[in-house]
Amino acid sequence: MEILTLIFIFISLTQYGDAQGPEGCNHEGGLCRVGNCISGEYLAQYCFEPIILCCKSLSPATTKS
Repeated sequence: MEILTLIFIFISLTQYGDAQGPEGCNHEGGLCRVGNCISGEYLAQYCFEPIILCCKSLSPATTKS
């Protein structure tokens, strides 16, 4: 019964809001973090809303001249 509860919670988290899951976050160059993004990062989306965030670096994009 406990395993069914865990599966239900996992499915609920992945289907809530605009959560993309870790694959989508990593594919777009982000990292999944619990709680808050660290200094130098911003919230790009959610891996599992509202608990696990997808954080991306604030580093400036390089341009070719």
